[in-house]
Amino acid sequence: MSNVAESKVTGIVKALSSLENDLDSLNAKVADMKKNLNLKSQTEIDKLLISVREMATTDAESIINKAKEKANAESAKISQNSEKKIGEIQAQIDANFDQAVKHIVSTVLKA
Repeated sequence: MSNVAESKVTGIVKALSSLENDLDSLNAKVADMKKNLNLKSQTEIDKLLISVREMATTDAESIINKAKEKANAESAKISQNSEKKIGEIQAQIDANFDQAVKHIVSTVLKA
C-alpha cells in the first residue's frame, strides 16, 4: 500500500509541478502582453498629441488671420477717415488763404 500511496503522491507532485510551470508561462505571457499594451497605448497617445497640436495650431492660425483681417479693415477705415479730415482741413486752408494773406499784409502794413 505504501507504493500505491507513494505513486499517488508522486503523481500529485508532478501535477503540481506542471501547474506551476503553466502558471510561470502564463505570467510571462501576461507580462509581455502588458508591455505590448503599454507600447500601443503610448503610440496612440503620441498620435493623439500630434493631432491635438495640429488642430490647435490650425485654430490659432484661423483666429490670428481673422484678427489680422479685422485690424486691416479698421486700419483702412481709419486711413480713409484721416484722408477725409486732411481734405477738409486743406479745403478750409484753401478757402481762407486769401483772407489770411490779406490779414497778414494788413497787420504788417499797420506796424
